[in-house]
Amino acid sequence: QVQLVESGGGLVQAGGSLRLSCAASGRAFGSLTMAWFRQAPGKEREFVAVSPWTGGSTYLADSVKGRFTMSRDNAKNTVCLQMDSLKPEDTAVYYCAARQYIGVLRTPGGYNYWGQGTQVTVSS
Repeated sequence: QVQLVESGGGLVQAGGSLRLSCAASGRAFGSLTMAWFRQAPGKEREFVAVSPWTGGSTYLADSVKGRFTMSRDNAKNTVCLQMDSLKPEDTAVYYCAARQYIGVLRTPGGYNYWGQGTQVTVSS
């Protein structure tokens, strides 16, 4: 089992920044592919970013490239999502997800561990 706890959401004006964190426990963090997804009201859950367990580059959705950065700290068992230049369309509940020993995976159905979500609201 893996437990994921997100933090860092909130309300921000357009153009502002937020930093989300996800702390993982329960399994060797280095074996986990970690990802961020988001879900806006009435919409499907969508991919935001992923950090594969093999290390190396993170991968971002086209809609957030150049504005969001995902980082990973294996020593602290955490991943972070730095969100800059936020837009109202970034408003959603953001979820941290994990799966062991999987490559770059952008579909939510492939992840078996999820956090509770944290609300991000961007006002215009």
